[in-house]
Amino acid sequence: MKKIVLLSFVFMLMATGLSFSQSSQIDTAIFVQPQKGFYDSIMTSLQKYYSRNDTVKRKELSLDFSQFDAPKSVKDFTQYWHNPPISQGNTGTCWDFSTTSFLESEVYRLTHRKMKFSEMFTVYWEYVAKAKGYVESRGHQVFGEGSEANAVLREWENHGIVPESDYTGLPKGQPFYDHSKLFAELDSYLKSVKAENAWNENEVVNTVKSILDHYMGTPPTEIKVDGKEMTPVEYFKNVVKLNLDDYVALVSFSDRPYYQWTEYNVSDNWWHSKAYFNVPLDVFMNAIKKAVRSGYTIDLWGDVSEPGYNGFAGIAVVPSFDIPSQYINGSARIFRFYNHTTTDDHGIHIVGYTTKDGKDWYLIKDSASGSRNCSHPGYFFYSEDYVKLKMLGIMLPKSAIPGIVDHMK
Repeated sequence: MKKIVLLSFVFMLMATGLSFSQSSQIDTAIFVQPQKGFYDSIMTSLQKYYSRNDTVKRKELSLDFSQFDAPKSVKDFTQYWHNPPISQGNTGTCWDFSTTSFLESEVYRLTHRKMKFSEMFTVYWEYVAKAKGYVESRGHQVFGEGSEANAVLREWENHGIVPESDYTGLPKGQPFYDHSKLFAELDSYLKSVKAENAWNENEVVNTVKSILDHYMGTPPTEIKVDGKEMTPVEYFKNVVKLNLDDYVALVSFSDRPYYQWTEYNVSDNWWHSKAYFNVPLDVFMNAIKKAVRSGYTIDLWGDVSEPGYNGFAGIAVVPSFDIPSQYINGSARIFRFYNHTTTDDHGIHIVGYTTKDGKDWYLIKDSASGSRNCSHPGYFFYSEDYVKLKMLGIMLPKSAIPGIVDHMK
């Protein structure tokens, strides 16, 4: 009887197209005590600055990364020019750090000029835009620290940009960016506006600016470049000279028509932008593969809260106990998006690639604290599978994806 049951089980495996010979690496889940890393050094410095003390003790599920064979060094990657990684500190502004880094690399790709732009200049004006939207929606719009990559394009078009040296947005003596008090005050003020039904846009915007000025400093209305005075808009138009119409955002959602523009349905897309072109997953991944092999860097965003994502290991992978590689497809992506295990957590910047065991790995420039805990501070190594399953969108030049652009026409 036991032999019959065993043979039946074997025949069942064969009937479904699976066999023991096809099995790949079996990953092990373990529980680990989180180590103190770069984020802790940020908070320690800020605690001294503010004379406060916060401690968190917890355990979390993690892949046993000691089993995983990944690239070992940034030197293993073909890289493209980018400014060195910098920390966003204790802020929710990854969307700006990643996209600013991407646009800096674009300036270099197109002109070979090495430029460093102010992240906080864009953050300042995005907060102002959110405040206006909050008034227009009578408080129904989401108000948070987050935003999206195309918000940077919008703010540069409307307000220009300045070099980082002209506006750091960092108070004198403060060791790292920290928007905890800034955001708390903005949030409290706007909630009071809603409670009092005080929808005077000019008054709200002026108050929001005064709060921003206090914590970040007033952004310059004029800067000096090579001895010439110019506004931030003039600097962007006449010196930076990026055509922002040359850039496009791609997503891959199987629950809506492909090759059409769609809204990115996350809270950080607070203005409900529909400037996202939806493509099949294989097209999405091929766009990334071809672009990085053609000299482009890529702005991308998605989920970074997984057992296969770890800052001390410095890698992001999909463990087999989550989903085997061969089953990662559009359905697996949309399933995780709708059950909220894939969320819009973080914006990052692909600055290089390598191939290992027949699959791509991407060199990720990352402004978050977790990337500072490994042997390659400021960088993560993302497996191709992780990008395929967990990254929700990318921004890249239209010149990198001519076949997709043809569908846009």
